[in-house]
Amino acid sequence: MDRTVDAVWRIESPRLIAGLTRLVHDIGVAEELAQDALVAALEQWPKDGVPRNPGAWLMTTAKRRAIDLIRRNETFARKLQLLGHELEITPQPDQPTGEDIEDDLLRLVFTACHPVLSREARVALTLRLIGGLTTDEIARAFLVPEPTVAQRIVRAKRTIAKERIPYEVPSGPELAARLASVLEVVYLVFNEGYSATAGDDWMRPGLCEDALRLARVLAGLMPREPEVHGLAALLEIQASRAAARTDAAGAPVLLLDQDRSRWDHLLIRRGFAALARAEALTPSGAAPGPYALQGAIAACHARALTADETDWAGIAELYGALAARTGSPVVELNRAVAVSMADGPAAGLVLVDALAATGALDGYHLLPSVRGDLLTRLGRDAEARDEFARAAALTRNGAERALLLARAARPSGAHH
Repeated sequence: MDRTVDAVWRIESPRLIAGLTRLVHDIGVAEELAQDALVAALEQWPKDGVPRNPGAWLMTTAKRRAIDLIRRNETFARKLQLLGHELEITPQPDQPTGEDIEDDLLRLVFTACHPVLSREARVALTLRLIGGLTTDEIARAFLVPEPTVAQRIVRAKRTIAKERIPYEVPSGPELAARLASVLEVVYLVFNEGYSATAGDDWMRPGLCEDALRLARVLAGLMPREPEVHGLAALLEIQASRAAARTDAAGAPVLLLDQDRSRWDHLLIRRGFAALARAEALTPSGAAPGPYALQGAIAACHARALTADETDWAGIAELYGALAARTGSPVVELNRAVAVSMADGPAAGLVLVDALAATGALDGYHLLPSVRGDLLTRLGRDAEARDEFARAAALTRNGAERALLLARAARPSGAHH
């Protein structure tokens, strides 16, 4: 039963916190009320069974806790009257409408991404509130100690309360100015769902769906912004592969080994359409933004009917442009993979070794994983096994660790 409650919590907590923040106008209090509702669920559901609509049950329970809290604080007397009135006259729906949920989530995203907060705080707070991630998972994603992330979240909530940051979607020039951090956060939430940093599951589809929905909402909100459509394109195409990324036993299936007939062609078409909008909106002569470039890379993979038809030279070129825009060592690692597919594993290994020498990706499991793959393709099996073992020791994802350990145990000459 605890696992059922945990699964429901993963799905419902962002919506719950968003809806409660609209009512109490305090993110910290909203999160505490949501946690209270979770405790109530852990107490009641094992006895009474899981309700037909667990999200609505949690929201109703949390609202009742909000009234109890307000009653204990006389300064909230007027809010009590308003909230009590709403509960009395508004029938509790079986399910909040999609529009209500999206509006609340969007308000919560823009509040959590307010420029008064540092970039790190914005990302950590939004991943915590919208992504439903633990501080440990956020820490793993950013290669920083867990107490650092916990401090960022606490300070961010205090700052939002102290500065009386309005719980709203900004308008006019301020909306455009704050968009970049929001796009980054949506991207990171999607990535955590697409390749979970910890736990036993390779993917958390609920997180991908939350991020994809937010990307679509943003595309509707800012239809003239090419990077909004670039991000939407990237996420639509990445999400299209979800069904093919695991086998019947739940083990990971890598991109080149996937059954492409299982890719979701509706999502791919949506991705192509979003990419076309991004390209059409990019001013003549201007370089595409980082999300549009990543969308273009995803589109290259989606256009290939088989793995052998992949335009690796084109992908390597796009990664080169992306590396120049971002300076990201992870992008450079991806470029090395593309170069190895276009020009051979030796060419890729030169780039990976140069990247390893910088120390920028120390502790990042995909560096030894990629290096192991290139060494395998070069027939250097003993060295490759050591790299896969090193990568397995660094990852916190159970499914990924099993895959890496299997490759580390492979006998000499058994190339992938």
